[in-house]
Amino acid sequence: MSNENMARDNFSNDRRATITDVAREAGTGKTSISRYLNGETGVLSTELRERIEEAIAKLDYRPNQMARGLKRGRNRLVGMLVADLTNPYTVEVLQGVEAACHAYGYMPLICHAANEVDLEQRYLQLLSTYRVEGVIVNALGVKEETLETLARGGVPVVLVDRSVEGLVTDMVGLDNTEAVRMAIHHLVSQGFDELLFVVQPYAQVSSRRVREAAFRDTIGALGVSGVSGVSGATIVLDLDNDETLAEIDARINAAHRQNRNVALFAANAPVALRVALHLKELHGADWQRQVALMSIDDSEWAELAGMTTVRQPTYTIGERAVEFLHERIEGAVVAARECLLPGELIVRTSTSASSSTLRSAPTHNGGT
Repeated sequence: MSNENMARDNFSNDRRATITDVAREAGTGKTSISRYLNGETGVLSTELRERIEEAIAKLDYRPNQMARGLKRGRNRLVGMLVADLTNPYTVEVLQGVEAACHAYGYMPLICHAANEVDLEQRYLQLLSTYRVEGVIVNALGVKEETLETLARGGVPVVLVDRSVEGLVTDMVGLDNTEAVRMAIHHLVSQGFDELLFVVQPYAQVSSRRVREAAFRDTIGALGVSGVSGVSGATIVLDLDNDETLAEIDARINAAHRQNRNVALFAANAPVALRVALHLKELHGADWQRQVALMSIDDSEWAELAGMTTVRQPTYTIGERAVEFLHERIEGAVVAARECLLPGELIVRTSTSASSSTLRSAPTHNGGT
């Protein structure tokens, strides 16, 4: 039987070729194969390199990267803990994370906690048992002590979109204060004088807290700067409780009775979608004649609905988080960094000045 036939027989689907098999096929030792795989080709003769290349191709040899990494104390695994994979923001950030991981030679392990705090803790413990080299966290209620335990074990942590009280570490996200300020100034410039900020419960989520505080501060600053007659209020919306939508209806109707132009400003895409669906159900296809709606997050459906948004640099946020993590993994010792990236105002018809007069008439289509 020829060597080629023997190779096919020995390395069928029954098992994968090993470094020993490659060395035997190339007629050399395992040390030479290891040097070739590690890029130390300068110490190998041209003829030997060619034999090794041919042996690898013939046997379809694929190095066990996990085993190689563990020999060096590295496994090239990084964990990413996310709160909600159904949120378009999370998916878009993940695209940047995956691209950057590929560029740096890391393999991301994605853990979806489904907005369950207990599950977040369990995933972080699991990631530590996998000896990941770093962790990116975009979670709901991760506690400082859990992440501190990882950090003390030499595992760097980078936060995305939110901070954890008491934890000093790198963070990458949107410049929320400027994004909110930009959105409010746009609404005011379009003639809206009753602004309602709609946000999920925000006490335990730093990005929501910052956006809500920025809303109140910006409304207050308008009066100081000489812009009079603009008022604002925060409405906390529970996405799982339809009863919380009643306050939105009541506020809209009250504003219309006072001949005020009302605009809803959603804190993120899930809130915007829930509100838009509710308004469509209540007022029909022409619901935007009743109230303007804009949002932070530029979801795919926003363009279809003609909704003005503040687009987050989601892909760049994911890339930058991996860059920070890579620098820490490689031994960078610098003060904790906060990278706040600017949003982009995407103006569509939902907040156009030409439509604002249509929203000042009282509504007769339900509400409280």
